[in-house]
Amino acid sequence: MGLSLIVGPASAGKVALLLEQYLNALARDPVLIVPNRSDVDRVERDLLARSPALFGGAIGTFDDVFARIADGAAAPRRLVSDTQRSLIVRRIVGGASLNGLGRSARFAGFADSLAATLAELESALLEPGQLDGDLADLYTAYRSELDRLGLWDRDLLRRFAVERLQSGFEAWTGEPVFAYGFEDLTRAEWELLRALAGRTEVTVSMPYEAGRAAFESLRPTMDDLSSLADGRIELLPSRFHEFAHPAVARVERALFEDAVPPDAPPLEGALRFFEGAGTRGALELVAREIIELVRGGTEPDRIAIVCPSVERLRAPLETALGAAGVPVALAGRMRLPQTTFGRALVGLLRFAWLGGGRRDLYGFLRTPYSGVPRAKADFLEGRLRGRAINAHDRVEAETLALHGNPFPIVKELHEAETPLAGLRAAAARMLRHAHGTHRTPADDDVQSDLRAYEAVRKLAEDLERWLELGGTLTPDEIVGALERTSLRYEQARDPGRVAVLDLQEARTRSFDAVFILGLEEGSLPRRGQVSPFLDDDARRALAGARLVKPDQVARDRYLFYTACTRATRRLYLVREAATDEGSPREPSPFWDEVVRLFPREDVERATTRRPLSALTWTLDDAPTERERLRALALAATEDRRQAEALALANGWERRLDRALRAFERPTRLTHPLVLEQLGGKTTFNVTELERFSDCSSAWFVERLLDPKTIDAEVDAKLRGSVAHNALHKFFAGIPKELGIERLDAEQLEDALLFLRRCLDDAVNGVRMELTELQRQELDQGLWRDLEAFVRTEASSELPLVPRRFEVSFGRERSTLGGLDLGDGLTLSGKIDRVDVETFGARGIVQDYKSGRTAHSATQIEQEQRLQIPLYMLVLRDLIGIEPLGGLYRPLAGERKPRGLLRGAMKDELPGYTRTDYVDDDEFWRRLDAARVLAHDLAERIRSGDVEHDPRGGSCPSWCDLWPMCRVKRA
Repeated sequence: MGLSLIVGPASAGKVALLLEQYLNALARDPVLIVPNRSDVDRVERDLLARSPALFGGAIGTFDDVFARIADGAAAPRRLVSDTQRSLIVRRIVGGASLNGLGRSARFAGFADSLAATLAELESALLEPGQLDGDLADLYTAYRSELDRLGLWDRDLLRRFAVERLQSGFEAWTGEPVFAYGFEDLTRAEWELLRALAGRTEVTVSMPYEAGRAAFESLRPTMDDLSSLADGRIELLPSRFHEFAHPAVARVERALFEDAVPPDAPPLEGALRFFEGAGTRGALELVAREIIELVRGGTEPDRIAIVCPSVERLRAPLETALGAAGVPVALAGRMRLPQTTFGRALVGLLRFAWLGGGRRDLYGFLRTPYSGVPRAKADFLEGRLRGRAINAHDRVEAETLALHGNPFPIVKELHEAETPLAGLRAAAARMLRHAHGTHRTPADDDVQSDLRAYEAVRKLAEDLERWLELGGTLTPDEIVGALERTSLRYEQARDPGRVAVLDLQEARTRSFDAVFILGLEEGSLPRRGQVSPFLDDDARRALAGARLVKPDQVARDRYLFYTACTRATRRLYLVREAATDEGSPREPSPFWDEVVRLFPREDVERATTRRPLSALTWTLDDAPTERERLRALALAATEDRRQAEALALANGWERRLDRALRAFERPTRLTHPLVLEQLGGKTTFNVTELERFSDCSSAWFVERLLDPKTIDAEVDAKLRGSVAHNALHKFFAGIPKELGIERLDAEQLEDALLFLRRCLDDAVNGVRMELTELQRQELDQGLWRDLEAFVRTEASSELPLVPRRFEVSFGRERSTLGGLDLGDGLTLSGKIDRVDVETFGARGIVQDYKSGRTAHSATQIEQEQRLQIPLYMLVLRDLIGIEPLGGLYRPLAGERKPRGLLRGAMKDELPGYTRTDYVDDDEFWRRLDAARVLAHDLAERIRSGDVEHDPRGGSCPSWCDLWPMCRVKRA
């Protein structure tokens, strides 16, 4: 009896020797403790490779050993599930009266953090009386609730097992114990090993080498085990050099050592360094190299990608490696809502039970799990989005009105006897909708849905048992439990895939080639996490509880060392040399530790870089056919003849031709039906011509294609429409409301009250459904602008009277005809306001601008602004009023009017910018030039003369159409 240690560095044969001893003890029914549940199958396969059959023995984790001891008791309690434990902790937090932790308890992560801390306290075999403050109260309440329910959690079961093993001879009947793959021991695990060592032979394999910095974080555990072993320690020398490449073996021997051994071996491709700009750039280097390894004969499952956090890199890994055709198997677990099935289910329940909005319902309806055709769901949601309907009640009512009948799955949820019955029925119906009732091919999507459904089914069973225990459940708690439910990644055990592991999972594995990611400063070593309940001082104060955590840098140093030793043939160190935005990133200190072991020139030759500017690979380096085609298209811009020859040799002629034509797209409209439609057009809106003048390609998209926006938004266009409507009501109603023709300072306060009513009517007339916040923002923003505008208007000395408003011309319902442009072409539009003399036939046109700026006389000519000049021609030719000028009136900012005014009328129109006045000859010349320009633009439209011609030669920053025309942006 007693404990024996097998100690040595990485890959010294410790585990192999332990397994041999386990096989030799099969007759005594030994127990083998492995670090993770996922290691059980792998170890069984390893043992079967050494022995043709296994008769006897057991393989499991520490939890399995604790359960085996506890199950032998006369009346063990039932074990609480993770879901039930989470509900208990949340009930305790909700009902507790907290002092120091009261503020933190409001946050969602408080209960999860508390649950983790309680697990630590129990694994340390601590009693609530050994603590103080809010934590002691919470711990006491938690233990009392478990006792009331007659349950154990996993850690209480461990405590019971240890106590039974320490006091009862029948708890263990002499089976030898073998263990490996752990670096830290909780107090419960430590007491278990101590008690077992007093009953039977215990053999532990421990990675350690005295005096080496890489193993410093393991020294406390090693000291404890050494004292228990009492000299029964077998030290194994390093054997890594026997089967690993000399360069990789040098890393194992010299990593983190102060003195660098001389005579570094040549790298010979066994050790390589990848530097990519951005996450995508780094992963593309990895993907290309994996493809080369597989083509060279390396099996995919003999390749591993090791990173500090699988979850953080999951999406970019799947994107970059999936695009290259590299199959991956991610280790670890993901939350149920990260699956398509779970996300759809949670969205459905949020809408049906928790008053969720449009996104929740239609996020579900658009999936195949709803049983609703995608086109139908898109149509329904489009109608709701066009009116900005988001609130639960309105979404439900409008959807019912449009669809005619409630959706069966939603109806079942509402009519279910209990929420859990509704959950079970909804999950089963979702699976039937997506895959039918007949047997379907077991592809990845089906397997993923089946795993997610099984997780939901097990959760429902857990919650049913919770109700049997006398607990209660609200729909909110069920949804929360679903969101916290996790399941293993679906490909984790599939063969023929590249393994993606975190540093912890990689410790007990071995591969031919290993890629270590995250070697940037700030990523590795990682920052240590401090519990809000137990800081470092509190842990040290609880002496003997084994709660003190090793230094994070020292622990990451060991994990990086083990990751480097998982490779036997090739080791790749990968880092992001820059962020996705191009900012440089410094390498991790661990990167530098490896670099210093080899001559600088050797490292430089072994380094491959991929900058942000590398949009494609070279033809020689492109890893897939898709990337080769992209590289070929880029090469054709420099040597088209050679690119065409390569395309012909590989059968890519049509693809290359299509790619090259993307850079040479003709813009002129040529389709006969389109030209016929445009050629028959004789009336043109002034704003349409102005947009064509700004950019004919933008006109083509906005006016001819005329795509509609699905989502109704409170944008500048809506604000302008409401402002115009309010001002129209206001100025048109002043004579009747206030009994005056022109606003003045004496009537200002009454005028503002009237303006308030006009704005309320205009906001209430918006057809879009506004939230209360949107309504207040729209109303208050416009009131601020319009109030200041009216105050400015009241203080104006202009002797003209606002007389005509929203003057429409050239339209189907207009009383005025169109302005003649010549050659049978006419102009249409609407003038916001016309101010005229009280007893004369002269006036000015005013055009409201909802923004802060207006166009000066110079800008009107240079930028070909047509509204004011053409509106003044309408004033003269169609209305019969002599134009004195035209003004743009900004409603925000300084609200300074700008425009084009007759210099001869300067005394009669005082107060405007000096440069906006021009002499009469120039004034009429500009108006006539505007008519000619409008005619020419109309003829271009009629002939389909569309170009990529943004004003100034580059697209303005605010234009969202620039990807279409591929003209450089300003």
